[in-house]
Amino acid sequence: MTLNGCEDDPMTIEGRSMTWAILVLAGLFEMGWAIGLKYTDGFSRLWPTVWTVMAMIISLWLLGITMKTLPVGTAYSVWVGVGAIGTVILGIVLFGEPANAGRLISVAFIVVGIIGLKLTASA
Repeated sequence: MTLNGCEDDPMTIEGRSMTWAILVLAGLFEMGWAIGLKYTDGFSRLWPTVWTVMAMIISLWLLGITMKTLPVGTAYSVWVGVGAIGTVILGIVLFGEPANAGRLISVAFIVVGIIGLKLTASA
């Protein structure tokens, strides 16, 4: 069974789990470029800028792949959510940003939202 009627579509090999794995990977690259922005120093440092731009391109490309089968609202929201969660966690670990209860509860709400979108997605 295929998700979009195309037997040769690589995402039909593993079915739905492949689409979601690609979406999570896209979110991880989104997290990477968000953190990378901090290291570019306003795009004035060459190699951090190169890596950040590469992460942006890969992230958007993977997001586009998932939008072939997932609803746009679901795919985009999960992509942003994964990136936001990872960025908050890395901000705490790498930059000493506060890990207070309000921030952690807010991140937990994002996790719940992602789970809800996954459970109610049509693809």
